[in-house]
Amino acid sequence: MDKDLVQFRLAKRSDLPAIVAIYNQNIASHLVTADVKPVTVQQREPWFAAHTPEKWPMWVATTRGKVVGWVSLSQWNKRAAYDGTAEISIYIDAAARGQHVGSLAVKWAEDHAAAAKINTIITLIIGANKPSIGLFTKLGYQQWGLLPRVMRFTDVDQDLVLMGKTLV
Repeated sequence: MDKDLVQFRLAKRSDLPAIVAIYNQNIASHLVTADVKPVTVQQREPWFAAHTPEKWPMWVATTRGKVVGWVSLSQWNKRAAYDGTAEISIYIDAAARGQHVGSLAVKWAEDHAAAAKINTIITLIIGANKPSIGLFTKLGYQQWGLLPRVMRFTDVDQDLVLMGKTLV
């Protein structure tokens, strides 16, 4: 996808159905999220409300006005000493995957993190999710931790990989 066709803007409440739909596309694979059942817009309301533009921003990626993905910086830990650290999440619509939208989304979030006083970004990735590990590695993230076999999907245990990057 031509990077000039992808635009980012702060997510609005009216984007929540598209955000949830994209998120739900990823549940069945057991590679992207630890949720095992689809979520509803109503269930995601409090989560969405916690993403304020000033501190914990969320953006949607659009192409020709259609939401094709989203990226958020979320609170990693509620204790004050962690205020400069955010957990990044990115989810891309199935039709837009493999077209560099994920790379653009991560770079967008990094470029705008300082405005939210965020200097460190971490991501939690299911160990079998090699494309996401590759994406974050390519963008300069390093593995900072590994939690072996902490998730179970049906009869398959999965590791959780913690990757991070200090921005300043």
